[in-house]
Amino acid sequence: MAVIKYASGEVICKIVYYGPGRAGKTTNVKYIYSRIAEDRKSEIVSMATKQDRTLFFDFLPLELGIFKHFNVRFQVYTVPGQVLYDSTRRLVLQGVDGLVFVADSRWDRLGDSKWSLENLWENLKENNIDIEGLPIVIEYNKRDLIDVIPVEELEEELNPDHYPSFTSIATEGKGVIKVFKAVGIAVLKEIKKKLVE
Repeated sequence: MAVIKYASGEVICKIVYYGPGRAGKTTNVKYIYSRIAEDRKSEIVSMATKQDRTLFFDFLPLELGIFKHFNVRFQVYTVPGQVLYDSTRRLVLQGVDGLVFVADSRWDRLGDSKWSLENLWENLKENNIDIEGLPIVIEYNKRDLIDVIPVEELEEELNPDHYPSFTSIATEGKGVIKVFKAVGIAVLKEIKKKLVE
């Protein structure tokens, strides 16, 4: 849930990139980080494990406000994708305002993406996070590779609830900003509703 600081006129939103190991979560977040002016972002923090890592940074977008008196600060996280880091994934999800699920588009990784998506739903439930109204965007990454699943089939397998979905080639930055903007705008819409209530 977003943190609203009335005294400083700031709203802090948490966006989490979730998905299987090596699907491109870190590549997404590093690309976003590289596109933000130095004076608008914190240092990127990496908590590395043996097989994976969690990244975090926050930034203040230029000229982005909810109402006249509020500035928006985004906190962006990745989760470790490896199976054994489930408790870390659950912890990172606490207080989430928006989710990007990064799926690996390759046939041989479909099982990993399905498992990770199921794990996401379980961890949201464990954290008592209601997905009703939670902005979720699906990203089908690695579309430049030869052995990719057609998008229609990925939609059938991974997106039966018809969340907004996009294709990407994160290593080239293609689609990365579009995905982030989609989740960011959806998060702001939800926060506006809460501020009005």
